[in-house]
Amino acid sequence: DPGVLGGVLEGHGDAIWGLAFNPAGDRLASCSADGTVRIWDPRREEGACLSTYNAQSEHGVPTSVTFSATQPGHAVAAFRTGAAVLYDVEAARPVLVLEARPGGGGSQVNQVVSHPSQPLTITASDDRGIRFLDNRTGDVGVCRVPPAGHDCSLRLWHLAHKTCVQELTAHRKKHEEAVHAVAFHPSRALSASAGADALAKVFV
Repeated sequence: DPGVLGGVLEGHGDAIWGLAFNPAGDRLASCSADGTVRIWDPRREEGACLSTYNAQSEHGVPTSVTFSATQPGHAVAAFRTGAAVLYDVEAARPVLVLEARPGGGGSQVNQVVSHPSQPLTITASDDRGIRFLDNRTGDVGVCRVPPAGHDCSLRLWHLAHKTCVQELTAHRKKHEEAVHAVAFHPSRALSASAGADALAKVFV
């Protein structure tokens, strides 16, 4: 419905893989197959793109992006090469490479999220690894998901012990894919998932 459209942010030259608002809601980060990460002021009609990071030559194509919940001035972008890079949004420069494998041998990161109360970034990769990255040091901790690929399950993890404490079968497999996205409600005990079976589910 054109009446719902509030504005269009133009600048990327290819498909957009990830979007994330900062905690205050006044900055939007995006990452694209064009090899760039952009920071936007979504309230502006002109000059909405505040900065552009062209990281493709060093880290490859970005696949996911998030803002740090504990340091709203920082954003993290993850890449096909397995790297995750912490950026200072205001200074428009990288601060720390949180994860990188020599020779580009890392597995593609499909999703990156920020812990809501600790300086941690969490990545999920093609090699079925879930990595806990310290935003202060770049240190890495790893959880390994049982080898099933898109096995239709949602898993709840205990961060301190890095163990799975609950598993739910949530979606049906379609074209060898199942769960595509998950999210927690910011203030209520609700979570949601979306899958290749064209369903979105909310869990209490």
